[in-house]
Amino acid sequence: MRKFFTRHPMLPILIPAVLLLYFVYISLGWNVWVSVSDWQNGSLSASYGWGGFGQYAKMFSSEYFGTSLINTLLLFCLIPICLLLGLGLALLMDQGLRGTTLFRNLILLPFALSFVVTGTVWAWMYRPTNGVLNSFLQIIGINTANLMWTSSNDTVMLSIIIALVWQFSGYVAVIFLAGIKSVPENVINAAKLDGAYSLRIYWKLIIPRLKGAMGSCITILAMYALRSFDFIVSLVGYTKSAAWTLPVWMYQEAFSKNNFALAAAISCFLLALVLVLILPLTYWTNKRK
Repeated sequence: MRKFFTRHPMLPILIPAVLLLYFVYISLGWNVWVSVSDWQNGSLSASYGWGGFGQYAKMFSSEYFGTSLINTLLLFCLIPICLLLGLGLALLMDQGLRGTTLFRNLILLPFALSFVVTGTVWAWMYRPTNGVLNSFLQIIGINTANLMWTSSNDTVMLSIIIALVWQFSGYVAVIFLAGIKSVPENVINAAKLDGAYSLRIYWKLIIPRLKGAMGSCITILAMYALRSFDFIVSLVGYTKSAAWTLPVWMYQEAFSKNNFALAAAISCFLLALVLVLILPLTYWTNKRK
């Protein structure tokens, strides 16, 4: 067997390459073709003839397009919030206080949870009558009679963003802490000998060296923001259109209304949005490295 692979060194690479080609790129091509096919909306009978770009016209003219696009972009608000909160936590953990190791493990724990678990837990916390948040607000004297976190159209996206910030801030903090610890001790000691105080050392010496870690965090947070379908469904459900993002809307069109061609058009638009948003971040991150 070893001699066989020695004579055919490309064979171990060929098999995963074929699988990648079929399950990723051919599937993407098939999805693009479905979006321009003549497959009738609401029909389970597939048809792959040329149908033009009518599905894209229906997508852009739909009453749900604007809401879904805005909600998808609103999820990117978690990026600056997580970066600021994560940086603050990293600076706190860098002080060497007692219990730092335990604290680091605790704030990293939410990142290890799946979106389904996180959405379910926060759905319990957001309950209007006996939820943890409203109960706490009532204890400190705030009236929560009209505060419906996930039921109100005004607060549903805020509820989603708060829960996502809770899940990812600890991860960002650990990444920043690793970047802080990577700064050579002799550089910090030299700055102290020159009379620089701690705040100035962080601001002028350490934080500028975290650009690579920051770029990686931005890319990862952006990808998770676009992949938060299961979290939103677990927290809010998929029938509340005020909380729809593009993936949730695509799911509704495909599996609730059998509009497979329209769902394919939405997925193609989402893919284009991912390329526009993620590729520059990835390029910037790799350039910094």
